[in-house]
Amino acid sequence: RCLRLLKPAPGRCQPGNKARGAGSSSGCGGPKGKKKNGRNRGGKANNPPYLPPEAEDGNIEYKLKLVNPSQYRFEHLVTQMKWRLQEGRGEAVYQIGVEDNGLLVGLAEEEMRASLKTLHRMAEKVGADITVLREREVDYDSDLPRKITEVLVRKVPDNQQFLDLRVAVLGNVDSGKSTLLGVLTQGELDNGRGRARLNLFRHLHEIQSGRTSSISFEILGFNSKGEVVNYSDSRTAEEICESSSKMITFIDLAGHHKYLHTTIFGLTSYCPDCALLLVSANTGIAGTTREHLGLALALKVPFFIVVSKIDLCAKTTVERTVRQLERVLKQPGCHKVPMLVTSEDDAVTAAQQFAQSPNVTPIFTLSSVSGESLDLLKVFLNILPPLTNSKEQEELMQQLTEFQVDEIYTVPEVGTVVGGTLSSGICREGDQLVVGPTDDGCFLELRVCSIQRNRSACRVLRAGQAATLALGDFDRALLRKGMVMVSPEMNPTICSVFEAEIVLLFHATTFRRGFQVTVHVGNVRQTAVVEKIHAKDKLRTGEKAVVRFRFLKHPEYLKVGAKLLFREGVTKGIGHVTDVQAITAGEAQANMGF
Repeated sequence: RCLRLLKPAPGRCQPGNKARGAGSSSGCGGPKGKKKNGRNRGGKANNPPYLPPEAEDGNIEYKLKLVNPSQYRFEHLVTQMKWRLQEGRGEAVYQIGVEDNGLLVGLAEEEMRASLKTLHRMAEKVGADITVLREREVDYDSDLPRKITEVLVRKVPDNQQFLDLRVAVLGNVDSGKSTLLGVLTQGELDNGRGRARLNLFRHLHEIQSGRTSSISFEILGFNSKGEVVNYSDSRTAEEICESSSKMITFIDLAGHHKYLHTTIFGLTSYCPDCALLLVSANTGIAGTTREHLGLALALKVPFFIVVSKIDLCAKTTVERTVRQLERVLKQPGCHKVPMLVTSEDDAVTAAQQFAQSPNVTPIFTLSSVSGESLDLLKVFLNILPPLTNSKEQEELMQQLTEFQVDEIYTVPEVGTVVGGTLSSGICREGDQLVVGPTDDGCFLELRVCSIQRNRSACRVLRAGQAATLALGDFDRALLRKGMVMVSPEMNPTICSVFEAEIVLLFHATTFRRGFQVTVHVGNVRQTAVVEKIHAKDKLRTGEKAVVRFRFLKHPEYLKVGAKLLFREGVTKGIGHVTDVQAITAGEAQANMGF
């Protein structure tokens, strides 16, 4: 009989997936040094496929089988599921038919059915829902068909209304950012002339020009079964929130170079979990695409790429654009591993690998007019787990309350409303906080009257969540973007002078003392002057140094270690705050000329 070689499971045997055991090679090979010559009784190749070994932490669990467990074993399995859900902040992935060392064994149909039934009972016990993501056949070491099933378990944590993921949308002007978001959130394809984007614009001049100049937020929901919930089924945002167990909040940023400061503010202040970089298939990497890519890399925001408008050009043009992107991603400055998504199986794999490794960059090719491959992006977004660790989240919640003020509104019959992100702690309705610093360096007392998340009422806000807070009759004129609302116990410090370790990314000549730049640190955006460059007289492109800056207008609330980005024309640099020279309100008034 001829030797039948094992066909690796599609999308599973990725380079770099290590098998357990000394000297293991790739994720598709068996252990080195234990290679057997010949074949086994069934005529199969002795070359078993592997996944990476199961990790003790994280939200992925391997189970060989779950057939008729005893009551004690069942309770242990339920406790294990609670742990995985906690690690994934409400989401866990079960691989049925896989040993703990990652060996893909597979189960016969009857055993698989019994295992899924047990998994369903476990999910019911913890109040979760399960969805089968995919099934695959494994023909290693058996003449009978054996399957591996991958299952998504989702449970909204008891202290939350839904799971939340923030995605910043980047890309060059006219690449189709607002149109894609309109198609995803409204549930209707575009007509090729921008009809889908009309509901996203906030200003008349945006509708007239077709260009986004401000930051807008759009929501896309998924229910516990993984089905899309958007405005095609629901009339209001509140209905979408009530029907969804997972919410994707898209932060639509400006693509035109004229509005670059708005885009940087959106990336630094709204703390997105990841970014979607949109590239038009017919123009390729053009305009601000490289600049937006550089911003995501500088701020260490994980990103994936969507190539749009594939209905406008030939297949060869799309392939050329994808190749161009792959070349850029593999360059020394990026060090990314591009992964082209062409099937639902690829989308599932891409979501898991994107969450596990910051270097993996999925690439989607789709059309907002024909709807081609749009479902692959929805599958990816549905499965994509929260990218922050549950332990980090718990640590942030233990700290004192700190809320960044990014937007300020006046709402009739409600009063002053501020929008932003809770950096740390917990905020509840009725909490007494202080807001500042004002122009003279003071912090003012206020009370949180009510809270809304994604346009629906919310009683408690937790670290990492974005929301709007109603402040009642608090004078709006006393507020500005860049302020913070903190617990009075924090005794917040302010500064006019701070030091940062920077890298000068680009400057036409030399960067010297007295140079003025616009500094972005979180939600702070203000012009600062370079007072001193330590150990050097000047800086050139690519050089590092510790620099002392002084804010020109008013003091700000900064923390050591915060990421910093500065720009002025074509001059750009990144770094982090190393020292803050704290001052009192009286000193602030003297420094600022009050």
